Amino acid sequence: MGKKLTVYMIDGTAYGPRLSEIGNWVGKAIYSPRASVNKIMNRPEFDNPGIYCLKGDPTDDAFDEKIYIGEAENIKTRLKQHLSDSNKDFKELIFFVSKDELLTKTQIRYLESRLVQIALEAKTAQIDNGNSPSLPTLHEADISDMEYFLEQIKLILPVMGFKFLISSTVSANSKLESNSKGEVHETYLIKTKTFKATMIETDQGYIVAKGSEAKKDLSPSCTETYRNMRRKLIETKIMIENKDKMIFTEDAVFNSPSAASNMVLGRNSNGFTEWVTKKGETFKKVQEKINK
Repeated sequence: MGKKLTVYMIDGTAYGPRLSEIGNWVGKAIYSPRASVNKIMNRPEFDNPGIYCLKGDPTDDAFDEKIYIGEAENIKTRLKQHLSDSNKDFKELIFFVSKDELLTKTQIRYLESRLVQIALEAKTAQIDNGNSPSLPTLHEADISDMEYFLEQIKLILPVMGFKFLISSTVSANSKLESNSKGEVHETYLIKTKTFKATMIETDQGYIVAKGSEAKKDLSPSCTETYRNMRRKLIETKIMIENKDKMIFTEDAVFNSPSAASNMVLGRNSNGFTEWVTKKGETFKKVQEKINK
């Protein structure tokens, strides 16, 4: 079932501060580039308690963004502290507050802890928090409310350009056998004399299966983008060294079949022709049949 997301451009510009709301959800989000924060600081949302995320440039090139997640009983007061802190060199921010009933201190601490936990598990961005703060004790009904609040946050963040909750792996309890329409996924293979790997195409992306093997070293011709991708997979332990090859320790998500084949083969490659079915048909051939 679809959802209606409303985005209001506060200053009427495409890249300025924005307010976002979802249907009947009690929450709202305020996004702003750092340079525009002072222009909207007097908005009433800034005086509320809430959860916030700061996005900056990563210190590790393997990641696309560095994220700091925090909570505050007064968003304005906390953001002013960060704006004057030379150690918090962020470019963009987003925060979430309640439209009617104010979030309690315990509830926003719960949201902070869960967001950090999910962000670390996603292994997508460089998370400035380090470790996840402990979960506070909440009544069962409050936990249900906060988990729903969290689901809406997860929907809004990517729309606002914050990708850190989009997981680099698939959780063990996810069903990879079929897509959202109930159709069985085709399995694709790469086999060489020294290693083999398996991939399936899903709604989430192109999944290289846990246990798949890959070439240990990258070719000198491999682009910087893919060198950073391999380094990220190693740093997050999605890939580990095993004798003369690399092994995938989790089901890894890629945004294209070529990105997946590059990580397996250790060189620039065309995933549309490198991945083949058990019958020997290429990924390209299968797609042509589907799109006829």
